[in-house]
Parts: sequence; structure tokens; C-alpha cells
Amino acid sequence: MRFLFVLILLAGTGIGFIYPWAMTNFSGREIGTWRVYEQGRFKPLTVSLSSRDAPVRVLVDLTARAERIVSQERTVLTLTAATNGRTVLASTLQFNHVDNPRQASPQLPDKIFRDDAGVIASVNSGPYVFTVGPGDAEDIPMRAVDLILRSGVGETDGRARPIGFALMAVGLIGFLLSRRSGGGRPDNPNSQPPPPRWGRG
Repeated sequence: MRFLFVLILLAGTGIGFIYPWAMTNFSGREIGTWRVYEQGRFKPLTVSLSSRDAPVRVLVDLTARAERIVSQERTVLTLTAATNGRTVLASTLQFNHVDNPRQASPQLPDKIFRDDAGVIASVNSGPYVFTVGPGDAEDIPMRAVDLILRSGVGETDGRARPIGFALMAVGLIGFLLSRRSGGGRPDNPNSQPPPPRWGRG
């Protein structure tokens, strides 16, 4: 039973964490990466998209000299995407859920934090203007901000995380209970006194 509960725990981890992360970062193909903040200046970005690119996921990489981003639930960056004067995506980014940032360079203390700005589900062929700006979070040591676009991405099933967390809970609780009910060690036959011997001697 212990092995079964371990399998349930691993399945829950895969569904709750690995599956959404993989869908966000690796599904579809990358259209490109552009630097939208450097040397203290933000600059808008215009990208020509095709209807064949839909849906398009928008990711933002924040390079900062920090081990983690502590934004106190405040907004670190804002992002909007517009075409033909119509806003098709508006997002606020906090980055405070990133537990394992990437190392920018072995020679530098900077870390790269990634956040998901959302998906443009329907794309009309033409130019799209992406505007990234500062939020209301203070004292974030930003070095650079990059915008990443991925086309043909898969949508993460919204039921995945709750199901994954439920399986993780069942697996963990079952594993702990199986350890407790598994009993202690079997009795050592040598620890018992020898049975009485009958007869002479």
C-alpha cells in the first residue's frame, strides 16, 4: 500500500505542478524574445503576428539582482497588448511566486524571474504593440526585462491544479497512515526467554 500512495503522490505532483509549468514554458513554438527594459528605460515593442500564430502566450522575464522578488502583493510590472487601437491583453505581474529563478550568468549575482502575462486567444494578422511599464512595487532591483512570445500554445486545463493538489494530499496522508499502521519491527525470537526443558538435566 505504501508504494501505491507514493505513486498517487507523484501523480499529483505531476498534474499539479509539472504539467502547468510545461504547458506554459514549452508548448507551441517560440516566435521571439525582445528586450523591453534596459538601462532604466522601458520601450514599447511592435511585433507582426499572423492569424496562424494563435493562440499566442505572452511571457515576461525579469532580470534582477535578488534571490527572490518580494512585492508584498503589489504589481512589479504592467503589460498591455493592442492592435488597431484595441487592447487585447492587459496584465499585472508580481513574480513573487517564482521559487527557482534562473541564473543570468555564473559571473553575475543577477537572477531571471519568469511570469505568465496571459494568452491572446484570437489573433488577426497585423502589428501588435506590447507596452511594459513599472507597477507600484518599490525597491525592485531590475536590470532588464524581456518579452517572450510563443505561438500555437496549448491551454492548461483549469482543473489540473485542484486535482493535482487533491491527489498529493491523498498520497501524503495515505503514506503517513500506512507508515503508522505498518506496525513496528517483528519480534526478535532471540529476545524471548527459552522455553522450559523437561526431563533430566
